[in-house]
Amino acid sequence: MRAFRWPPPPDGGPRTWGPGPGGPRNGRPALPEPDTELVATPHGVRLERLVTGAGDPVTVFAHGLGNGIAVTRPFGSGVTGRKVFFQFRGHGRSEAPDGPWNYLDLARDLRAVADLSGATRAFGASLGAGALCRLLVESPERFDRLVFFLPAALDQPRGPAARTRLLELLSAVESGDASAVAEVVSVELPPAVRNTPAGWAYLRQRLDHLLRDGLAAGLADLPEQAPVPDAGALAAVTAPALVIAAEGDDLHPVEVAEQLAAALPRATLHRYARPGVLWTERADIRGRISEFLNVGVS
Repeated sequence: MRAFRWPPPPDGGPRTWGPGPGGPRNGRPALPEPDTELVATPHGVRLERLVTGAGDPVTVFAHGLGNGIAVTRPFGSGVTGRKVFFQFRGHGRSEAPDGPWNYLDLARDLRAVADLSGATRAFGASLGAGALCRLLVESPERFDRLVFFLPAALDQPRGPAARTRLLELLSAVESGDASAVAEVVSVELPPAVRNTPAGWAYLRQRLDHLLRDGLAAGLADLPEQAPVPDAGALAAVTAPALVIAAEGDDLHPVEVAEQLAAALPRATLHRYARPGVLWTERADIRGRISEFLNVGVS
């Protein structure tokens, strides 16, 4: 496969190299982002929010570090009721108060959006999973069903690879150079997807958001922090939980998911056999999440 290059070909992707006919060439792992709103929170930080669907139950979706609403929306596509997506501080159009920030701050963001929306169920991906864990330490009975997708850290900080990746992304976004940002973001794609129309579509969308809204420098310290001081505190959580992991994902070690599932009394752990599951297992992930969150919904 040829090396990554930017800008992409005019037709959105090459036709003469990359994966064969069975490779991913259509769709993308994030939906176009519609108009959102800024909502005031009790702790004084206005956060960007999107509400879709109707009725009960209400599920809040918390994104990963450097991502946002567009990346989490597909996880809710089959979930019944209202879905509430938001941007943590320092992401998208959400405000970026003076730092440094910690997981307790992120938990306040998540709690505020959940409370304002009347959410009874919660989904957290990577950073969002850590913020959800911290919220549950403070309020173990806050939600009645929980999903943790690729948790990255629990009671220990993330490894050096995560900090390096974030610093590279922050530096690229600050430079305003689309090609520099694309080089960093392209690492998120499995090799088989890079230099395909689907890969280029994903990159274009991520670049549109990152270059338009930026990322706050206050995020840089988060990889060096642990979401919770003691994983044992999660033993008080009584809600059923689904924990999803992927083998071979250096930024989201399976060991963290295993520790989280062991700490939660009513958790089910599901492992995928390889990384890049947003591309290789997308339909299965959405079905698994919706089946779990739709339990008890008439």
